[in-house]
Amino acid sequence: MRTTVGIIGAGPAGLLLARLLHNAGIDSVVLESRDRVYVENRQRAGILEQGTVDVLRAAGAGERMDREGLRHDGIELRFARTRHRVDFPALTGGRSVTVYAQTEVCKDLIALQLEEGGPLLFGAEALAVEGAEGDRPRVPFRYEGREDVLECDYVVGCDGFWGVARKAVPAALSRAFERTYPFVWLGVLADVPPSHDELVYARHDRGFALLSMRSPSVSRLYLQVPAGTDAEEWGDEEIWDELGRRFETDDDWTLGRGPITQKSVTPMRSFVHEPMRHGRLFLAGDAAHIVPPTGAKGLNLAVGDVVTFARALKHERRTGSAELLDAYSATCLRRIWQAERFSYDMTTMLHRAPDATGFDDRLQLARLRRIASGRAAETDLAEAYTGFSLD
Repeated sequence: MRTTVGIIGAGPAGLLLARLLHNAGIDSVVLESRDRVYVENRQRAGILEQGTVDVLRAAGAGERMDREGLRHDGIELRFARTRHRVDFPALTGGRSVTVYAQTEVCKDLIALQLEEGGPLLFGAEALAVEGAEGDRPRVPFRYEGREDVLECDYVVGCDGFWGVARKAVPAALSRAFERTYPFVWLGVLADVPPSHDELVYARHDRGFALLSMRSPSVSRLYLQVPAGTDAEEWGDEEIWDELGRRFETDDDWTLGRGPITQKSVTPMRSFVHEPMRHGRLFLAGDAAHIVPPTGAKGLNLAVGDVVTFARALKHERRTGSAELLDAYSATCLRRIWQAERFSYDMTTMLHRAPDATGFDDRLQLARLRRIASGRAAETDLAEAYTGFSLD
């Protein structure tokens, strides 16, 4: 099998890249080890930055997002029983975010790819990336019980942290930067309308809590819990009681309760691999970087990566210059490290470490009060949350 761009992984990064290339008249093949049902039901983040929304619309994948997604013009910070709303449009020149689950993004892009795009092979397990240093890299893969080879001009690894793409970068050239946080999130889905029309980030002496949503009738909520927690150790009423304590304010706001339909535990860590390019192999999304979910950056960073690659390849096709392809890693990493910085700041400001002291608690409150009372700090949060430039 032969194509211009071999894409490993049919998550949002790989699917969007295939769409961007199709719209530019560049052929591609997408290899995905899982089946379609799994990909379309894989639960992940659901906050789309302004730039991600704009890219999906421009790519022709925004119709259902615009109809069903929930535009949010701010978030609420809660601390010391007080509430402070961060107004995104007022602080960023009109930018906002949209609540639209990654599963829905994937469904939209899969439908477009199967209808209009190049081959999208589910159940196709990439086994390695070979020859990245040369002009014709190869991806051996297993599909429908037999082995085949995808020959490409370029390979883009969108196959996640455990995929084969990053392993093709020689160890002598690789540098990994990572941090593991000493807490996790207990996340629940509940059949109850959200108790607030925007996301609520709560800092409490008992730990962090987040009020989010999947739709106008389904709430998504999170509690900071100790590392090693088993989700099933928490009873439903115990979860609601703890959420109520952490969201409590001095006004008459109340937390709505309903049936909990799903529980899960999410670890918290940061990871960046440098470089993100080796020869004709390019890494994108979780294959190259992971952020803690506090800043809602994971999906959006993946979008930035593939937009950067597609733009660089189109430039090379139009001008004959590989300048933008050569700059791919450096261009992406500038954005990634700003997102890592923001995610780290949000995580350390809102979560209580197991060994936190009174001094640490006062610093957290001082940082939150700075945002609530200082326009410069509030603007920095709003600009970062709504998204770093994709240019």
